[in-house]
Amino acid sequence: MQGKTAFPYGCKVWLLMSVLLAAPAWSAYPERPVRMIVPQAVGASTDNVARIVATELARELGQQVVVDNRPGGALQLGMELTARATRDGYTIGYAPIGSLAIGPHLVSKPLIDVFRELAPVGQTITGHMMVLASPKSPSRNMREVIDYAKQNPGKLFNASSSNGSPGHIGFELLKNMTGIQIVHVPYKGGPAAVADLMSGQVQLMMEGLNSASGHVKGGRVRGLAVTGAKRSPVFPDVPTLIESGVAGYEATTWHGVVVPAGTPRAIVTVLNARLNKAVHSPAGSERILALGSEPLTGTPEAFWELVRTDSVKWAEVIRKAGAKID
Repeated sequence: MQGKTAFPYGCKVWLLMSVLLAAPAWSAYPERPVRMIVPQAVGASTDNVARIVATELARELGQQVVVDNRPGGALQLGMELTARATRDGYTIGYAPIGSLAIGPHLVSKPLIDVFRELAPVGQTITGHMMVLASPKSPSRNMREVIDYAKQNPGKLFNASSSNGSPGHIGFELLKNMTGIQIVHVPYKGGPAAVADLMSGQVQLMMEGLNSASGHVKGGRVRGLAVTGAKRSPVFPDVPTLIESGVAGYEATTWHGVVVPAGTPRAIVTVLNARLNKAVHSPAGSERILALGSEPLTGTPEAFWELVRTDSVKWAEVIRKAGAKID
């Protein structure tokens, strides 16, 4: 009989087994613990959020997610280690804005090409920074700060947790947009910078709410304005910089998860779905909000578009400020 081929029952079974045995190794992903590389030290603001995400993601994946802190190189070292890892989904990178959209523009020779050597999984949070004032400063709002700075150029000092940090670059954008001259003082870490802010050694600082919220709520520093387009739900009484007279100013922060470029799409799809559930789980979202950030997830493509947009924005700010760390 032409046009049809009859297979004995035993041959059909053999063919089915061949298909199953040939199924990709990642079809049962994950089968063992996942390593999450965090490009900041233990206890840093990024690390605090990353550990919340890791805990909730582990529940969703059914496997342990082990945090591996690798600070250094303008947050580039951790991203390089992520990019060089095996493309099997068992090494992922937890990436704050500084590691993908700011750090690469601060060094003359970036360790990696973000958009060629990494691939997006998805965003995890969005957040604000806040302009902080020393409790010993007479300025009670941003209008007073700007007026004083214009009348007394170079007499105010703004701290940052490090040269090239989001707080440093965000303050440079503020200076560019207002024409004020305030002297930048970089520190080796946020705690030292905040300590000098509290003592009055420096008058101002821009810092992420993850780090700043406890000090503001405790009355140890004064919160003058947040950097987003709208007020923070954590500090609804603190105005935005736009409301404070700096039209068009917006500098949000964000985190996300990345993998080495070339990781199978099926693995990325699994990770994205589990990540979205982890971030929006009751325990995860509650703990993230308590730190001053907002849970925010989406598709890999939406996250990568955000990275590209902010990379262009901050590259220009860095160019104008002449900020470099090498």
